[in-house]
Amino acid sequence: MALGLYVQYSLAGLPNFGHVAFMAVAAYGMAILVVRFEAPLLLAAVGGLLAAVFLAIVMGAPALRLRADYLAIATVAGGEIVRYLALNLSDITGGPIGSIGMLGPGQIAIFNGGWQALLDRISGSVAALVGRSPSRDAVMATIVWASLLLLIALFHFLERSPWGRVLRGIREDEIAVVAAGKNVVAFKMQALILGAILGGLSGLLLAWEIGVFSPMDFLPTLTFYAYLILILGGVNRIWAIPLGAFLFSLLYSGTRFLNFFPLSLFDSGSRAFLRLFLVGLLLVLFMAFRPQGILGDRRQLLLEK
Repeated sequence: MALGLYVQYSLAGLPNFGHVAFMAVAAYGMAILVVRFEAPLLLAAVGGLLAAVFLAIVMGAPALRLRADYLAIATVAGGEIVRYLALNLSDITGGPIGSIGMLGPGQIAIFNGGWQALLDRISGSVAALVGRSPSRDAVMATIVWASLLLLIALFHFLERSPWGRVLRGIREDEIAVVAAGKNVVAFKMQALILGAILGGLSGLLLAWEIGVFSPMDFLPTLTFYAYLILILGGVNRIWAIPLGAFLFSLLYSGTRFLNFFPLSLFDSGSRAFLRLFLVGLLLVLFMAFRPQGILGDRRQLLLEK
């Protein structure tokens, strides 16, 4: 998900605050095709990604002609429209109870049985080779990280191609790119669509991992978590995304396991909310003293401002 935002925001300068909508559309599109039309899982996954592309075109056609601040507002609205549609179109999406209720009251809808079977086959193959069967979570983590590294390598190449240089030019000086004869709106749309595909892929992986999802799994805060991953690693460093993901996970989830004094005071009973306050404070301090991120270049950040 953060890689999709990198393409849109760090590369093309598009402030998309509704990125989570691409996750939701892809996940729901896949589940609907499997549950209601009994499509094969792979074909349904492609259909989910196409739904994310369609949403990017629908959102981008009017919004990409807006200035950055208005574009940010438009994308937030688009993301919330998608979530509220999923929440209220119960006959199609299952409503508040999510994918498990797509077949209606009293019926349980299953869409990721094929994916779980695939993980079991991979686990069995590994067990045959090394004599020990890895857990489904370990197999899933391997698939996620291997996919991420391959995609980072691909977009690292694209970023240094003429196409990537045009996007960086749009980010830094859109008027100059227009004067050079480039179709700025078309390049922005390409960045938005590629980011939507990456966001949709993250939605598919999330759906396969948790098995059952609902509109509450696609809150706007997910988009801001992805921005934090970019900021922690380095906003303009594509290879810093894994580092940012690790640091964010450590701050957000890992701190709950630090149960020794005095940190234990932040995660007990009525004071549990203080742990998130502490995480937020650490992030604010990080932004104050190192806004370019761990691997970012402060001089480049100042130049873009």
